[in-house]
Amino acid sequence: MIQQLIHFITENKIFDKRHKILVGVSGGIDSVVLLDLLDKGGYSMAIAHCNFQLRGAESDKDERLVQTLALKYDVPIYKIAFDTLGVASERKISIEMAARDLRYEWFEKIRTENNFDFIAVAHHRDDQLETFFLNLARGTGLAGLTGMKPVNGKVVRPLLFASRIEIEKYRHELFLEFRMDASNQNLEFQRNKIRHSLMPIMDSLNPNFREGLIRTMDHLDKTSIIYNQTISEHWNRVVTTKDQTHYISISALQNLEPLEAYLFEFLKPFGFKGSSISDIIQSLTGLSGKQFCSATHRLLHDRENLVLSVLVEEEEIHYYLDEEQNELNVPVHLLITKDLPTESIPFSDSKFEASIDQDKIQFPLLIRKWQQGDTFRPLGMSGIKKLSDYFIDSKLSLLEKENVWILANGEQIIWIIGHRLDDRYKITYQTKRILHIKALN
Repeated sequence: MIQQLIHFITENKIFDKRHKILVGVSGGIDSVVLLDLLDKGGYSMAIAHCNFQLRGAESDKDERLVQTLALKYDVPIYKIAFDTLGVASERKISIEMAARDLRYEWFEKIRTENNFDFIAVAHHRDDQLETFFLNLARGTGLAGLTGMKPVNGKVVRPLLFASRIEIEKYRHELFLEFRMDASNQNLEFQRNKIRHSLMPIMDSLNPNFREGLIRTMDHLDKTSIIYNQTISEHWNRVVTTKDQTHYISISALQNLEPLEAYLFEFLKPFGFKGSSISDIIQSLTGLSGKQFCSATHRLLHDRENLVLSVLVEEEEIHYYLDEEQNELNVPVHLLITKDLPTESIPFSDSKFEASIDQDKIQFPLLIRKWQQGDTFRPLGMSGIKKLSDYFIDSKLSLLEKENVWILANGEQIIWIIGHRLDDRYKITYQTKRILHIKALN
């Protein structure tokens, strides 16, 4: 089995003997066997152990065994205890998910702080099959049916070649000590339901079921390469990207068939679930303004495009422009000069420049996002206008409106930066000092 491990590691280019490997060891049979195989294979490693404090004294016994293993193999050990139940409650997630998140977050912390190259975990071939059914039950795309990869970023799975039976046989032959986790029999956990209820049924239907499903998953993995290449080609045809915002042409999108499959694959990397795809498709024929959100991104129906952008938490941010400043870099890049009316100042009708009567303002000036209810007097007009109405008349998209910044004198708007000056602050024949501001777009 050692030669099988080395062959699998080499064939899949997982790591080599130059690398430092952090091995996640729970004390269960899988991680104990992985640790022994890596040691006999001559790899450089250390142990990382998480005590999730879910099984009382049993969890502490697991920790003591892992400590003994570190002495046996003469490798460093890193340990931590988690309040897993508390974290699950706080994050409003299952205990399984909380344990998984805590484990990988901590593994990565230890890896980076101690210069390990990879984190090795003990998933094996039967775990692959269980993951297939877990993803199938939850609803997934093609990628969810291809199984775990030997290399996923810094997390590696060098034991994926081995079945549970092979692992148990190896452990038995070498008399390796391990800890039995009674929670693996608890059918409240989804993976255990699949392992102890579904898999035996599938085995009874076909004794070669497990080998057949592994071959099917391998075929799906190869098919996914072709599939993903097609998705990428169509993404490039229908999407324009600017400043990390993606503009998906609705007309081009609607020419894709099957639309639902394409849209699912387009949006999946941004956290959108399959359950929202039909609602998004229905919105394509409706009025603009409809929006959908994942945990990280927002999709906005804005006229001819679906606009995909990073979801930013709304907060009121203020910046100030002092009298002594001649340049401002955030939130917009402004160049500020002060002139006298007697000097020759070329007139500019650029919306990115504003000439302001300096005696009508009081520093510091405020720079903020526009708000509902804001009003101003557009340059050249005598009446007051709501900014929301001005934006409609100017045909600004929802995304453009959200990116508008205001230069204000107290409560009163001086300039919609990059758009229009307020008439009350324009220079006149009576102007004695001019504040000239240029926005660099």
